[in-house]
Amino acid sequence: METSAAFDGLACGECGAEDPPAAGFGRCSDCGGPLRADYDLDALDASDFDLGDGPGSLWRFADLLPFRADDALTMGEGGTPLVECPTLAGELGVDRVFCKDEGSNPTGSIADRGATVALTAAAATDAADVALASPGNDGHAVAAYAARAGLAAHVYVPTRAGFVQKAMINVHGGDMTVVEGRLREAATACEDTLSDEPDWLPMAPAATPYRLEGGKTLLYELVAALGEAPDAIVVPTGTGVGLAALHAAATELRALGLIERGPRLYAAQAAGCAPIARAVEAAAPVEAWDHPDTICADIEVPEPGAGALARTAIEETGGGAVATEDDAILESAVTMAEHEGLSASPSGGAAASGAWTLAERDAFDPTDTVVLVNPAAGSKTADVLRSHLMGQGV
Repeated sequence: METSAAFDGLACGECGAEDPPAAGFGRCSDCGGPLRADYDLDALDASDFDLGDGPGSLWRFADLLPFRADDALTMGEGGTPLVECPTLAGELGVDRVFCKDEGSNPTGSIADRGATVALTAAAATDAADVALASPGNDGHAVAAYAARAGLAAHVYVPTRAGFVQKAMINVHGGDMTVVEGRLREAATACEDTLSDEPDWLPMAPAATPYRLEGGKTLLYELVAALGEAPDAIVVPTGTGVGLAALHAAATELRALGLIERGPRLYAAQAAGCAPIARAVEAAAPVEAWDHPDTICADIEVPEPGAGALARTAIEETGGGAVATEDDAILESAVTMAEHEGLSASPSGGAAASGAWTLAERDAFDPTDTVVLVNPAAGSKTADVLRSHLMGQGV
């Protein structure tokens, strides 16, 4: 499989050691650091990089991805709606608010962006199996794309993973192991198996740079739709890969002269599991959260693999981080549905709840354009949202 013209290979984000593209699963062989994708932007003519608005798979941005669109393992992911939310704009006291609604991706979540690139890479190797621990949605995405690639997907989920996600992992032919406990226990079980199966490729968001590369395309789509980067993006945050991807995309677009400035990036976390928000507030390294406990399963990640990258993204863009309580998160998801008609997941509610808190802290200017990321379709967690309403007597 041919790589894109600008793709310059993989290197360690910590020691700088170079690894061939086929080694893009796992950690640096020299120091154990995370791998990153490098690009020779001088090999790319910015005038040929299509940021024109319009529908289409995220692979229309293949010039800034590792692989050519002709070789992509794709189901039409990307090109998700950008929905203007005038009521929320008024409540937040800003010029415009948009929701980037990732629920319309093939498996109903933002995880499809990373899965399409990572499974494209995996399909070009001699591997027959991929594996990851997942709170739900990215396990569903990897199982679906692995099925399309003809690979076996082994997904380790905690007992509290959602019914829909568990069901769809099986529907796509995934080998699912339900592990007693939470994500930490599922991750340990997956790591133990990977150590016994060296030919299996790890697919966790922070275990391969290809997941991050797919995530970059969200900002490309925002710039294409708006004509410029938004002033701020509020991102529901678990592993930290989403923030790192947006930061990488903004860096590339500025270097190419396609935007003058990148967006301020804000992490939205749940108060019951907020290692990145805690680190930003304390100006300290990101450390593991001892006792994670939140209804937002997708962002309940006590040991964020890309936590350091996320903190760098926040600091270098002048953004911030916020953690809000579960009740406020669920109420915000319901409010998005009632005010704007959006079917937001609980994690999407975390973005809205976080945005309200940030507005109270004067994080936004009245002239700002703010984007809230809804990572998944609300229908995937309808039981959680309905239970919240029943608890309110609705």
